[in-house]
Parts: sequence; C-alpha cells; structure tokens
Amino acid sequence: MTAGSISSRLYWGIQRQRNRGIGGLYIVVAAFLLLYAWLFPGIFGLGGFSKFTQNWFPLALVTMAQTLLMLNGGITLAIGPLVSLGAVIAATMMGGDAIGAVGGIAIVAAAGLLIGALIGIIVAYLRLPAIIVTLAGSFIIGGIALLILPRPGGFIPDWFSDLLAGDRPVAFCLLVATLIGWKLLLATPVGLGIYAAGENPVGAFRSGVPVEVMKVTAFAISGLLATLAGLFVAAQTGSGDPVIGNPFTLNSIAGAVLGGVGFLGGKGTMRGAICGSLLLSVMINVMFFLGFPPVAQYVAQGLIIVGAVAIPELSQRWRTK
Repeated sequence: MTAGSISSRLYWGIQRQRNRGIGGLYIVVAAFLLLYAWLFPGIFGLGGFSKFTQNWFPLALVTMAQTLLMLNGGITLAIGPLVSLGAVIAATMMGGDAIGAVGGIAIVAAAGLLIGALIGIIVAYLRLPAIIVTLAGSFIIGGIALLILPRPGGFIPDWFSDLLAGDRPVAFCLLVATLIGWKLLLATPVGLGIYAAGENPVGAFRSGVPVEVMKVTAFAISGLLATLAGLFVAAQTGSGDPVIGNPFTLNSIAGAVLGGVGFLGGKGTMRGAICGSLLLSVMINVMFFLGFPPVAQYVAQGLIIVGAVAIPELSQRWRTK
C-alpha cells in the first residue's frame, strides 16, 4: 500500500469526523441571510449583491488562511499585518510604469508566499510554537508595511478598482474560483498531506507524509491568501494603508470558530469556515441596520463567539457524563 493511498484513507476518515454538526451551521447562516434580506432588500439587485460580496470576500480569504493553520493544530497572529503588507505593496507598485498591475500582483503574491514559508520553516523545523512565532512575525511584518508606506497613500489604477470593486459580482466569482482551487488542491498528494499531517502527525509520518514540508506549505498558502486579501482591500479603497489589516487577525479567528473549526486541530472543515465568515459578515451588517452602536457590535460579536466555542464543548461534556 502506497503512502498516497494511506494519506487518502486518513483524509476521508478525518472528513467524516469533521463534517458532523455542520448542518446546524447552514441553518443559522440561512436564517441570518433571510433577516438581512428583509432589512436590506437591495441585496437582490446586482449592485447590492456585488457590494455585499465585496465586503465578504477579504474576510473569507483571511478566514481560509487562518483555518488552514488551525486545521493543522496551529494558529497565526500575522494575518492582519500580512493584509496590510499586501495593500501597501499593491498601492506602491501597481501605479508605476516599470512594473504595472501584473507585476504588482506578482510581487504581492510572492511576498505572501515567501513570508508564510519562512514562518512555516521556523515553526516546523525549529519546533517553536506557532502562536509565538506569528506574534513576533506580526510586529516585523507590520513594521515593514510602515516602512514601505508610513501613512495611507499610494495609488491603485482606476480600472483595477473598478474591476474588483465595481458594480459587477467579480468578488463572488473570485471566491468561487478560490474554492474550486482549494478542492483541486485537496485532490493532490499535497492537499491530502496537509490534512493528514494536521490531524495525526505521527501517523502521517509513519505513512510517508513529509510532515514538516506540509506544515511549511500550509503556512505559505496562508500567507498568499492574506496578502491577496490585502490586494483586494487596496482595490476597494483605491490606496494603501499600513494598518488597515489589523482587524482581520481576530476576525479571521472569529470566522473560523463560528464555522466550527477547533483551536487544537482535527475539528472543522474549510466549507464550515467559509460559512462562518459569511455568518460573521452578515451579523455585522444586520447589527448595523438594526442601529447597534459600534461598541455594542463588538460586545455582541464577542458574546456570539464565546457561545460558538462554549456550547459545543459543554454539549460534548454533557454527553460523555
């Protein structure tokens, strides 16, 4: 039996365990979407749908980036600074005649991949806690973003902003393409290895999976998704901001937790995380339309997140008694 077939068996066994209970999440998301549609009927129009998905898309990307690592039993606190870095690189590079939009996008993507891979190498091969390494990395990355662009500014070509943040549902199409790419990755030995290494590192290693390489790969993909989210945010605003990504760190964790992803790995799915990011985005919009002040919105979000973590744990303990 080959290592690939063993990894496949490990993966599908993990999937069966992780898919339990996700149906309830779909019901909650559907209920909030109905409430949001009642409060804001304009979402059924092309422009309203486009704006909604534009606000959701970067949150969905960073939630995927965070989930990828949480499924591996880790966590990253560098998501927000990576978003900011992607935004400032785009704002300073894309407007130049020498590099242009394509070159700017390539540099944004390369920065995310390289920084993510470097963090992954430190975590995987030096055996350091991911939360400590990414916390230190968040300060370094944030400092680099400030060095590149000390204050909000730069320039994003108008045609690029109109393309991504105009009245067409381009953001939704990009999200669908990203999810298709994720599904295709899962069909490869790399995707199977990432899941297997996260669920059972010892078993995966004995099955021939290069656990350290898979961890580095997961960090690299996570960094890529975060900087691309920053690129999209820059297109929305038309400029770069070295601190614009700060809220995304906690929101990425919140979206993953709402989607049923566990902090210690082995629990949750990417589709659940996407639904969690959608739920978080809709909740923010609903509270806005209901007239909640910003402070109350933060309190409500915190209570909902605590409940999302506590209720399943308490239910599990009650069943095991």
